[in-house]
Amino acid sequence: MNISYPFDPKLKHHIIIALALALWIFVFLFATEPLDINELNTSEKLMFLPVYGLVGAIAYLLQMPFQRWLYNRNKHWLLTHELIFFGIFILFGGIIARLVYLNLIVPNEPNPYTLTYFIGSLYLPAMLTILPIVVAGRWAFGKYKNKKMEDQKIEIEGEGTYEGLRLLWNDLISVKADDNYIEVSFLDGAVLKKQLIRNKLSVISEAFPELLRTHRSFLIHPYHFRQWKTQGGKPIMSLSNGIEVPVSKTYTQQVKDRLQLATK
Repeated sequence: MNISYPFDPKLKHHIIIALALALWIFVFLFATEPLDINELNTSEKLMFLPVYGLVGAIAYLLQMPFQRWLYNRNKHWLLTHELIFFGIFILFGGIIARLVYLNLIVPNEPNPYTLTYFIGSLYLPAMLTILPIVVAGRWAFGKYKNKKMEDQKIEIEGEGTYEGLRLLWNDLISVKADDNYIEVSFLDGAVLKKQLIRNKLSVISEAFPELLRTHRSFLIHPYHFRQWKTQGGKPIMSLSNGIEVPVSKTYTQQVKDRLQLATK
């Protein structure tokens, strides 16, 4: 299920989702009174039910380190990752909710609900009501982030009706002249990709003066410069993801000056 899924990794947005989840759990429990809550008076409900809301928020936020690790490892988010997240969330939530039920709602009671009844008749039906809040919140923040990223993309156009390429500025690594085409090296998440586009290097240089010409056939994004090397006595530049480009004598000093300014 390698289908991209809208996702926002910002922690502050997930804290908002957790707070909304806590509030919704409190309202849901107060209104429906499952888990022997109907035996509590109003003041007891106001005392104990926020704990369940807190349990839901904690179960959600406990997954943030795992979620960050999974996102950083792949540099993009898939539907599979989202399903894994919710599977773990339901498991954590169930364990913590069961402990709260036994130790807070019915402590020392001789006949609490069995685990099977608790899960099948109470917890999972409640989750079916609660999960849409989390799903909707995550989806909305993810779509908003994707829209902002799309608005920030640049477009390397193809001549005439030929297809171009839209990408984030810092995902662009280098552009190489290739006859009547240019070869664009760029990042798609953590994956290095190359695409041929019908256009001239001079047109791209004029459209994006921030790019640095190192050779009559090469433009690079200074952001991706890593180190200088020599090959056969000639200087070459090492860029991210193992890309190496030649530097001709004509552009050597200009390249060094630009890189020095970029690092100041």
